[in-house]
Amino acid sequence: MTNDNTTHFGFKQVPKADKVALVRGVFDSVAGQYDIMNDLMSLGIHRIWKRIAVQLANVREGDHVLDLAGGTGDLTLLFEKRVGKSGQVVLADINSEMLRTGRDRLIDKGITGNIRYAQVNAECLPFADNTFDCVTIGFGLRNVTDKDAALRSMYRVLKPGGRVIVLEFSHPIDPVTEKVYDFYSFNILPKIGAVVAKDEDSYRYLAESIRMHPKQDELKQMMENAGLERCEYFNMTQGIVAVHRGYKF
Repeated sequence: MTNDNTTHFGFKQVPKADKVALVRGVFDSVAGQYDIMNDLMSLGIHRIWKRIAVQLANVREGDHVLDLAGGTGDLTLLFEKRVGKSGQVVLADINSEMLRTGRDRLIDKGITGNIRYAQVNAECLPFADNTFDCVTIGFGLRNVTDKDAALRSMYRVLKPGGRVIVLEFSHPIDPVTEKVYDFYSFNILPKIGAVVAKDEDSYRYLAESIRMHPKQDELKQMMENAGLERCEYFNMTQGIVAVHRGYKF
């Protein structure tokens, strides 16, 4: 159980004031091997999940997109092609190492004209009201200390008619998948992290953080509480991942 002063960091209870630094330590550690680990962890399926999330965002040429927890830039890269030269994507992350990795990756690909970068906390976004046509957060909401505050902040910076897209690991919808997924997450995944990223503890935290994330219906309700309307979710890979979508009217 949490109280007003504590929150979860994986399965551990920690002071709320400490969580940002603890999460930063995890992603500072894994930033250099993040893309390789994503491919290994998901057998490459994360690329399909991200493409589906981008399709559900319905981004068009000229739109302005905020890609929170943008990390190494996978979603930004996909959105950049859709918004075109007249649009803009802001790649944002609270972690400087992840942001630097994403920036360097996109620059190496020659993508510079319609991309901006911002180191921000999703709970208190430093953008004006009604700025973005789409706000997305991919595999990052579970690491936010105050998820309700983050959703309210996303709603505030969203233009009327805009949409929030939350792509996140979720909860399997059948018991067989759940058992297989649990075995993989707690027995295989940390060992892969130990070999590839030289960091078993960070990948054990990532597995634990997924289990502590709100279930699909609970997150949908949280989005509605933040002011978003027509909220819905789409399960992928038997609920291992879900895309939540809500609109501002």
